[in-house]
Amino acid sequence: MDKISLAGIAIGLFAIIGGQILEGGHVGSLVQPTALLIVLGGTLGAVLLQSPIHVFRRGMKMVKWVWVPPVIEQKRLIDQILNWSQLSRREGLLALENHIPGIKDEFARRGLQLLVDGADPERIRELLEVEINTFEDEWRQSAKIWEAAGGYSPTIGILGAVMGLIHVMENLSDPTKLGAGIAVAFVATIYGVGLANLVYLPIAAKLKYYIMRMVSTREMLVDGLVGIAVGDNPRIIEGRLKGYLN
Repeated sequence: MDKISLAGIAIGLFAIIGGQILEGGHVGSLVQPTALLIVLGGTLGAVLLQSPIHVFRRGMKMVKWVWVPPVIEQKRLIDQILNWSQLSRREGLLALENHIPGIKDEFARRGLQLLVDGADPERIRELLEVEINTFEDEWRQSAKIWEAAGGYSPTIGILGAVMGLIHVMENLSDPTKLGAGIAVAFVATIYGVGLANLVYLPIAAKLKYYIMRMVSTREMLVDGLVGIAVGDNPRIIEGRLKGYLN
């Protein structure tokens, strides 16, 4: 569980609600279901319109990373690559074939298979980097649905505020309701801007961070496999791979 994400959301909400109370306002005045429906529904519709369904679904599934990050064990992978390097120097590349079935990660399994098959080092790098680029593009496109939501949400909030003001203008005959009506109208803007800057954009940034780490881990694996293929000393491979740690 990523506790800092929970703390971030809690602090943001506390600051907004606390500021409202310190200004002498009522918390209840920030609770407007109609405004929330306009902002959430309008933002969802805009995001769905711009995104293919498979990209949208993947982006929604990725949001759990904000609280439960994906497992990225770079140090463990370095140890594994060093074991492969030492084994290949002692017994040859074919000795690594027995390790392939026990590898859970499909990308690592494919890379090791190319190594065992005796593929040219540059060919190994070329083939695996194509896959890395495709992987990165697919996951970044999915993360961008949250970035897009952060862009649409404030505008939809303004739209909700204008709709509320139209409703107020239709009831000018009763001046006693104007102040409350205008206040309610602007709650939509608060929802739009607040959700964008406290939820959608931070989520997009955190997802992109984890994607960057996953890509870096794959690049580290490729570097290690190429090092084994060219016969580099395990110490040299280890020193190079440690540069990827973050």
